[in-house]
Amino acid sequence: MTVVHEINTLVWLGELTVRYGRRITLGEVPGEVWDEVARPGVDTVWLMGVWERSPAGLRIALREEGLMASFREALPDVTEADVAGSPYCVRAYVVDASLGGTAGLAAARAELAARGLRLILDHVPNHVAPDHLWTARYPDRLIRGGADDLARDPDAFVEASGHVYARGRDPYFPPWPDVVQLNAFSEELREATVETLVSVGDQADGVRCDMAMLMMNDVFARTWGERAGPPPAEDFWPRVIERVRERHPDFLFVAEAYWDLEGALLQQGFDHCYDKRLYDRLLHEDADSVRAHLRADPAYQRGLVRFVENHDEPRAAAVLPGERGRAAAVVVATLPGATLWHEGQFEGRRTRTPVFLARGPREPVDEPLRAFYGRLLPAAATARRGVWRPLAPVGRPDNDTHRGVLAWTWTHADARHLVVVNQSDRPAQARLPLPWEDLRGLRHRLSDLLGDRTYDRAGDELCDPGLFVALDPWEGQVFAVSVTGGETG
Repeated sequence: MTVVHEINTLVWLGELTVRYGRRITLGEVPGEVWDEVARPGVDTVWLMGVWERSPAGLRIALREEGLMASFREALPDVTEADVAGSPYCVRAYVVDASLGGTAGLAAARAELAARGLRLILDHVPNHVAPDHLWTARYPDRLIRGGADDLARDPDAFVEASGHVYARGRDPYFPPWPDVVQLNAFSEELREATVETLVSVGDQADGVRCDMAMLMMNDVFARTWGERAGPPPAEDFWPRVIERVRERHPDFLFVAEAYWDLEGALLQQGFDHCYDKRLYDRLLHEDADSVRAHLRADPAYQRGLVRFVENHDEPRAAAVLPGERGRAAAVVVATLPGATLWHEGQFEGRRTRTPVFLARGPREPVDEPLRAFYGRLLPAAATARRGVWRPLAPVGRPDNDTHRGVLAWTWTHADARHLVVVNQSDRPAQARLPLPWEDLRGLRHRLSDLLGDRTYDRAGDELCDPGLFVALDPWEGQVFAVSVTGGETG
């Protein structure tokens, strides 16, 4: 199962430059650092933000007081030199020379491959920078406007390369000031997108597609109406993905997706889509809500990306502090589907660095949290094999704390694992009837992979009435289940 480690490439290389006292680019990252990146259980690294950023977009960002305020909040001593522009305001899909260029990326990919890791990069299908080559040479790939549009609504339109274009947007927010809108209905754009992604596929093993749902025919038609022209008979992604995979059959497509459109995007060819709904439930709702979410078809769930942090969300240590954050991490790490870990999450960083910045604040390492993740990642890699099955905790009539318990099993030909999490702020007790009927008549040992505790139990009890668990608030456990003795009589 895919486990992604997201790295903010520009900030990371800057930190390595300070650490080693010399300039570090992608081609100069020491082997010991790549060893650190290749954590147990991680099989994919997302180097976020490697493409050429836009000087025009940077100038716009420096004039936006709201953006500058967010930079000062994250980095109180920020200077103009710390602002690099947005990695999602792409001027060209060419590795930025300051990061080591194409050769540097190739060296990084080789280092990752030598450690059994895939490399994924960004693709921004919805918009480009105002100084992107296409704005001058290929205006039909973009949503166009006129002088009247620009005069009437300068926040929604911009002049670039002698043309007036719509600024990039999604339908629920004001336009983004630093980008221009591509036209998903343009046949010329679709062909160019295939060419772009084939080129990316020559350099990496997959892409994370920014705001992928914005290019779906129905979403795009609602957003842009007549300006986009008539919708094509075929949707955007099935055509693009099929064509790219003619050249790169194993290319991994990951979609940033919202608005409950994950299922539709998976049907259109994506391997994985963000599970933002689970993230929101873990932050704002209770265990019953999470349990209901996990009743979805397991085949569908295998296509989801589980996370409690990424570069668009607050740091988990800030919004899910202490044991609550650890409980959420156990949940996302041990469910079917892909898992996304964010650089700095393991060390307990609390400040979300805006992607425009080339430098983040210095923060102390939370050593106990780092040790916890050092146990969780290999435990999850060990447990997530075979068939996943959710369990229904059982409680006594006079004790409803079992409702706070989440539990599931993983069953493989040579291993059995049980995951239990108290997704509540009070102690919880429950019985968990385990689904393995052949446990009966034998004694079994449950070994907690997150600690050093072991429990010996009779197989008959494990099946009926079930394993009794008593958990502290936000406590999580990952058990390996093994036979220890003969018949229990």
